[in-house]
Amino acid sequence: MVRVVLVHPQIPPNTGAIARTCAATETELHLIEPLGFEISDRYLKRAGLDYWPYVKLTCHSSWEAFVEFSQAQGGRWVGFSKSGKTNYIQHAYEADDWLLFGCETAGLPPEIMEACSDILQIPIKQPKVRSFNLSVSVALGLFEARRQLGEI
Repeated sequence: MVRVVLVHPQIPPNTGAIARTCAATETELHLIEPLGFEISDRYLKRAGLDYWPYVKLTCHSSWEAFVEFSQAQGGRWVGFSKSGKTNYIQHAYEADDWLLFGCETAGLPPEIMEACSDILQIPIKQPKVRSFNLSVSVALGLFEARRQLGEI
């Protein structure tokens, strides 16, 4: 099953909402430090409500720690960015993909995007709208991957 990776998330309610989505779909959630909050943050827990026991959560102390961990498990890194060239619906997902999402303020760092097998974008029609909320982007990407893989 695909896995969700948040690289340096900053906003606790976004991560809480993503954790709830991951709990509901039994999807692993990986957080890469530094984080913009403490895991024990009350806003983070409130956003996830009582679902935290069902989240398959792994925290990585750095990008390098995540690289070592994920390479041992196998699978492709698939990045999501507004600068992506491939529409997320047109991408052919694989069961062992890692779906990477950057922090709310800066997105994925360029060096991480370069390491990804593909960079996907979620189209936005209104040019004055900069991006979707991180939790919405994760839900869209995750559910498209699950749909393609017959997991819905």
